[in-house]
Amino acid sequence: MRLLGYTRVSTVSQDARLQLDALMAAGVEARDVFSDVTSGARAAIKRSGMKKLLEYATEGDTVVVWRIDRLGRSLIDVLNTVNLFRDRGVKVRSISDGIDPETSSGRMMLGMLATLAEYERELITERVNAGIAAARQNGTKFGRPAVNPAVVEEKLAIVRDARARGRTAEDAARLVGWSRATLYRHQRAAEESIPVTEPV
Repeated sequence: MRLLGYTRVSTVSQDARLQLDALMAAGVEARDVFSDVTSGARAAIKRSGMKKLLEYATEGDTVVVWRIDRLGRSLIDVLNTVNLFRDRGVKVRSISDGIDPETSSGRMMLGMLATLAEYERELITERVNAGIAAARQNGTKFGRPAVNPAVVEEKLAIVRDARARGRTAEDAARLVGWSRATLYRHQRAAEESIPVTEPV
């Protein structure tokens, strides 16, 4: 079993020395520390150091971090990263947070982390839904706008002419930038006088 370390700072002006010292005090060798200098806005798996760590770690290893938030930009991202390691049989230990999968309290902390991440997901969903509802109340319309009937009629006329000259429905539709299904939809809508909300 190997102890592998991971550090992350947000800018080059920040010093990862505190994290490195804590990792080495926990038994991680300097050669086994992977690092990133990147904003917390980037998902963990998009960071070069984390990618290398994921490729290097094998079943039975333990990834050690100074604090659990070094593993992700949000609780959800942290949990996703922890689960990526656990799926490969790699344990995760956080020094400052007391998260150690070898102990009952550490396993409880991981369980709490999963619960909090789920709560964060629900909050995000609620905020998005509330924003959509507020926008609708203020008159914002969602979805594709109805197309200009004059443009549709002009294209249908071109299609009818092409069909009269022996073109197949698919070829005629392609002439005006439609698929055959879109052509049939516009034809049906024209016959029934239903506005179509599809790009022309």
